[in-house]
Parts: sequence; C-alpha cells; structure tokens
Amino acid sequence: MPKTNAPAKKQDSDDPDKPAKPGGDLGRDAFLKLLVAQLRNQDPTAPMKNTEFLAQTAQFTVVEKLTDMATMEQNLLNAQLQLGASNLIGRMITYTDAEGKEHSGVVSSAKFAGGSPTLRVGDTDVALSAVKEVRQTPATPAS
Repeated sequence: MPKTNAPAKKQDSDDPDKPAKPGGDLGRDAFLKLLVAQLRNQDPTAPMKNTEFLAQTAQFTVVEKLTDMATMEQNLLNAQLQLGASNLIGRMITYTDAEGKEHSGVVSSAKFAGGSPTLRVGDTDVALSAVKEVRQTPATPAS
C-alpha cells in the first residue's frame, strides 16, 4: 500500500480548546486508547500473557470507577452547598466584599447558577465562600 503525505490525525490531548486534567491524569478514554495501541502493536511471536492483560483490564475498571466516584462526590458537594445556602435564607450574615470590607444583612434568597451558590443580601449578591458569620435574625416585636 503506498504511503501518503496526509497529515496525522490530531489527538484529543493536543486539542487546545479541551482543558487538561489536573496533574496530567489519564482519563478512561486515554487509558483505553493506550491499552488498544499496546495490543495492536504487540509482537505476534511473544503476545501479552493472559495475566498481564487481565491486570490491565482491572486497572482500566478501577480508573473508570474512580472517575465515576469523583463525579458522584462532586454532585454530592454541590447538593450540600445548595442545601447550606438555602438554609441561610432569613438569617443575618456577615460577609467580606471584594475590597475586604465587612458588611451584614439578612439573606433574602439563594441562587444556584454556576459553580458556587450566591446569596442575595439587600441588592448585593454574596458568594457563599465570603460568609464569615451567621446569626439568627433578631426577633421583631409583634404589632
């Protein structure tokens, strides 16, 4: 078969739009690609032993399950943050603004768009991470 001068296919890891995984971790797709490439390029006179293949398959399964666990833990963390933010509605909080000044006010609502919940205090959106203190709202006298 004649060789062509066609450019090599761009790999996913070379894609500048795709963010790299922290620490250079291999995802399940990259791990599976490496395993398939190893099988495809092995020496036919000395194939991989069954035990080696089973060990690599088990490693792939572990990588896949750890990825699933990390996703589930992230979902659990997001749910806990949302619950915590919603429990602050009606409470008095003290928070630090972008300039480092402390303010206080009563939380009127919580928003869950984006990565971290935000609390509405007066006309200001406050990141949940900026909250320094939570207090019971002072009781108002009955009229």
